[in-house]
Amino acid sequence: MMTTKTSVAPFRADHVGSFLRPERLHKVRQQHKEGKASDEQLRQVENEEIKRIVDRQIELGLQAVTDGELRRRFFHTDFMEHLYGIEGYVPDQGYLFANGVETERYNVRSIDKIAFNPNHPHLQDFVELKQMVGGRAVPKMTIPSPNQFFNETIQNVEINPDIEEYAADIVKAYQDALQAFYNVGARYIQFDDVYTAGLCSPAIPFNEGKYDREYLIDLAIRVVNGALEKKPDDLIITTHLCRGNYRSNYAFSGGYGPVAPALFGREKVDGFFLEYDDERSGDFAPLKHIPEDGPRVVLGLVTSKAGQLEGREQILARIEEASKYVPLEQLCLSPQCGFASTHHGNDITEEEQWNKIKFVIDIAKEVWG
Repeated sequence: MMTTKTSVAPFRADHVGSFLRPERLHKVRQQHKEGKASDEQLRQVENEEIKRIVDRQIELGLQAVTDGELRRRFFHTDFMEHLYGIEGYVPDQGYLFANGVETERYNVRSIDKIAFNPNHPHLQDFVELKQMVGGRAVPKMTIPSPNQFFNETIQNVEINPDIEEYAADIVKAYQDALQAFYNVGARYIQFDDVYTAGLCSPAIPFNEGKYDREYLIDLAIRVVNGALEKKPDDLIITTHLCRGNYRSNYAFSGGYGPVAPALFGREKVDGFFLEYDDERSGDFAPLKHIPEDGPRVVLGLVTSKAGQLEGREQILARIEEASKYVPLEQLCLSPQCGFASTHHGNDITEEEQWNKIKFVIDIAKEVWG
């Protein structure tokens, strides 16, 4: 009999990672920005709130637990700007999401050769998460995919004119990053990849049009596989393909069809977290490219963008539909994205957030036993 309590990630009931920042944290972060709260005071509040959500995740029954990305401003920039060769800055305009919504004006850019920083602060963040979990669950680390560096506003072609040399630097940086996280105890790491999901869109975002879609898909796969080339065998890596998640809004649409044959068949990850919460995501047909006994597919059928719970029968029917393309024992369930990919959070309450997580766990128990 299949079981919800699988011993290896990704788990039957899993989640993407981020949780809403509590008002208390927003307040002290603003005070810190204004010089009214010290680094130590900010860290203390962060630790207390992270411990609270760690305990809540475990109480609900999640096998993989994150720090909710509560220390971060954005899901990607905080990690990226602490690498060598990258800096944060304020652009003249944020990225434009659907319905003309402009994101907060903050981004990162390349200023030199990219390399991993052995004193990267996320290493200590993970150490503290692992201590808080205390062996009660698997602490999961979420970091931006190496492919996030191919956004044209980040690459900076004046500094990195040769995209293949640039890619080689990124691969080496991520090889070093994965080993560093492994050395402090990480055994489950998720790559959050908006860039590769964007290659599904009819009009490719984050790209100036110099390269065709097929080359960019191939490059994205080679970069991830290169990053994984030297990883320890017991380090689980998954990829979350995200179409943008900013205050319950999205960046682009498009099913997985354009990338599926190459990506699902060749990227050497242990699982794919796939967004399937609305019609923008397309149908399940691209899942036919997932190799049998290959990576697990975590179906993001429960939206994190709205608080209303989906219908139980609706989710059960969609899992059954997906199982026509991927064996049921190779499937898992999660929300389609985090609840707060940026510090602003989605248009959802904390109670609704936890109800969504409980709903995922309950459905997983019903389906897999």
